[in-house]
Amino acid sequence: MNPHYTYFIILAASVAGPLLLSFDKKVTFYKKWKYLIPALIIPAVLYIIWDIIFTHLNIWHFNEKYISGLKIINLPIEEVLFFFVVPYCCVFVYECIRCYFPKMNDSNNWKIFLKTMAVILIITSLFFYNKSYSFFSFLFYGIALWLATSLSHWKQYLHTKAFCISYLIILLPFMAVNGMLTYLPVVEYNQAEIIGIKIYTIPFEDIFYGMLLVLLNILLFEKFRNKNRLPNY
Repeated sequence: MNPHYTYFIILAASVAGPLLLSFDKKVTFYKKWKYLIPALIIPAVLYIIWDIIFTHLNIWHFNEKYISGLKIINLPIEEVLFFFVVPYCCVFVYECIRCYFPKMNDSNNWKIFLKTMAVILIITSLFFYNKSYSFFSFLFYGIALWLATSLSHWKQYLHTKAFCISYLIILLPFMAVNGMLTYLPVVEYNQAEIIGIKIYTIPFEDIFYGMLLVLLNILLFEKFRNKNRLPNY
């Protein structure tokens, strides 16, 4: 196998299952693509800009051995696709939970948990102001989580219990994919810009970097789906 297709193969393997199961009669995820597509594009643009800046600043870089060589500015085309493939899989899992457990009730306990996490992350970010990846991952997710659970316009779209459960389910395959990317490594991090805590080869910050992306995808997916009506929670 040509190693230059490694990142492509990892992405293709990741999306294959969710894509095929999108036609499941219970979930009929393919019928919701019209809401999903804009919910993927908007966060992807933000993340691509973030990625371009951090790559330029050498906060992380990509191993030429495992990428095709096609680039958008300084990003491998595979990295751009990552911001569509992974969110597709994550929103699919979330929607499966909503469809298979339609009577799942939200509760204040989940909201309190997420608000507490938001405060902890914002405070924690201040201790790592000199480590760019740590600082911005903790800060951005903390702020987004606080706004999503506090502002009336956005909290109506966030089923906190479904979000938390779906992310816990997503976490294992997410860590498997990231584990491959960081073990080979396809992507390498500047050790001066992270706190140094790792889960196997995965920087601790990746968890919150990923959670922020999933949060934005799910919020926008629900917003576009419920544009003319409030979510039926």
